[in-house]
Amino acid sequence: MGRPDGFNYVRQGNEVLITHHGRRATTLRGRRALDFLEDVEMGDPQELMARLTGNYRHGNERQGRRKR
Repeated sequence: MGRPDGFNYVRQGNEVLITHHGRRATTLRGRRALDFLEDVEMGDPQELMARLTGNYRHGNERQGRRKR
């Protein structure tokens, strides 16, 4: 599975805006935003943002059988 990429974040007051390839993916507020800012310093920011936005396991799902 490839590593997630294309995520960025911007802190705006009490909110954290997460974008994926320039499009807004989610906005974190309150405690979730604070937890994110703490966690992003310690781990892989791309993977963390992918998990928070739900854009995490694409490409890892099983492929359906092709119909003949």
